[in-house]
Amino acid sequence: MFQSEMTINGAQHDAPARFDVRNPANGKVIGSAPNATRTELDLAVAAAGAAFASWSQKSDDELQAVCVAVAAKLAEHAEELAHILTLEQGKPLNGFGSRWEMGGAQAWAAHTAALSLPSRILQDDSAGRVELHRRPLGVVGSITPWNFPVMIAIWHILPALRTGNTVVIKPSPSTPLATLRMVQILNDVLPPGVLNVVTGDDGTINLGKLMSEHPKISKIVFTGSTPTGRRVMQSSAETMKRLTLELGGNDAAIVLPDADPRLIAEGLFWGAFMNNGQTCAAIKRLYVHEAIHDAVCDALVAYAKTVTVGDGMDEGSALGPVQNRMQFDKLSALIEDAKDRGCVLLGGVPGEGLFYPPTIIAGLKNGDALVNEEQFGPALPIISYKNVDEAIAAANDSPNGLGGSIWTANIEQGRKLAARLECGSVWINKHGAIQPNVPFGGHKQSGFGVEFGEEGLAEYTELQAVFS
Repeated sequence: MFQSEMTINGAQHDAPARFDVRNPANGKVIGSAPNATRTELDLAVAAAGAAFASWSQKSDDELQAVCVAVAAKLAEHAEELAHILTLEQGKPLNGFGSRWEMGGAQAWAAHTAALSLPSRILQDDSAGRVELHRRPLGVVGSITPWNFPVMIAIWHILPALRTGNTVVIKPSPSTPLATLRMVQILNDVLPPGVLNVVTGDDGTINLGKLMSEHPKISKIVFTGSTPTGRRVMQSSAETMKRLTLELGGNDAAIVLPDADPRLIAEGLFWGAFMNNGQTCAAIKRLYVHEAIHDAVCDALVAYAKTVTVGDGMDEGSALGPVQNRMQFDKLSALIEDAKDRGCVLLGGVPGEGLFYPPTIIAGLKNGDALVNEEQFGPALPIISYKNVDEAIAAANDSPNGLGGSIWTANIEQGRKLAARLECGSVWINKHGAIQPNVPFGGHKQSGFGVEFGEEGLAEYTELQAVFS
């Protein structure tokens, strides 16, 4: 049992009450987390604000050195955190599971530590000198989801620290334990107050809303659903906070008639079902040309049958359960609706508890719920199309615009079509392959602002021009 506490100002801190955390694979309680109130949040924000005074004055080399130490701490405790992550999130230890997530967290931390945003001289002549600097914002509030609790936390924390900001992070109540332990570990190499964590069950007290409203928090970085992102914007408006919002996606993949179904089946499967489909930038809609539609369906189903679903602590599992009951019920309702409208090629019947097998359904179209809504789970609708213009129009017929992909034997044709997709990232013959050196963000209602790379680092700063 993990009886984790919050870290505030470098010290362990409890709350008046606690809430249970359960393993989605079996429903058993694996630990508990503090159910913080406004009092604990205010303490964390005050600690971060006090630490900002000195942390923001550190040199670029000093900030970099500490961030390198943070990356080393993640590597040192990777296996410990991977086990906690599997127990609370449900994802397998192996494959694209918890160990993979910890590897990604380390890679992003190390790359972000190496980035820099040097000052620029815009003018230096007889009329005067003008320098352009990037200054830290202050206290950054990080609100993270339950699908990649550790890796997304690192996406938020590292660029904030690297640019001289301090952080208060609030993980999802479904998966708080790995984040609580990680923040405790990282405080071994950070000054008190630079990185703080608060947790709550989002019941009578909504910590996320309190953070968005808080007058002493300068920026909110949020990863989650579009409806929640709208609420973050609304509650941040009074204080004119800076925002980075990575919101929901309904990514479309388009398979051209020259693609080889056998060669692309594995890539399509993991593009859709990685992390059990609980990935913002996963394939949520698959458009396949009618000439190879049936062959792609057959190849996908054949590959899916080789994938083992089970308890994440079983080293042989490749996919685990849906993480929580609310998401499971939403997924189930979308699949039940789709079963009445299309043809179930695989799955479609819930397993025990929160397990749902990979489900593939053909014969659907735009307008059907499973196509229009983000399922965020192990279900994939396959839609047949006649010509590529029709497929592009259908792919763009969505309020979301996070990612998309083209699958073709003609790479140049794929690149041309990529320019017609209304989304922030487009992949050719793969899907969801993000990198720490490439900016990532959404179009339309999939959010605004970017993460990763120098562009993502700049999101945690404000420009200041100095004239002399």
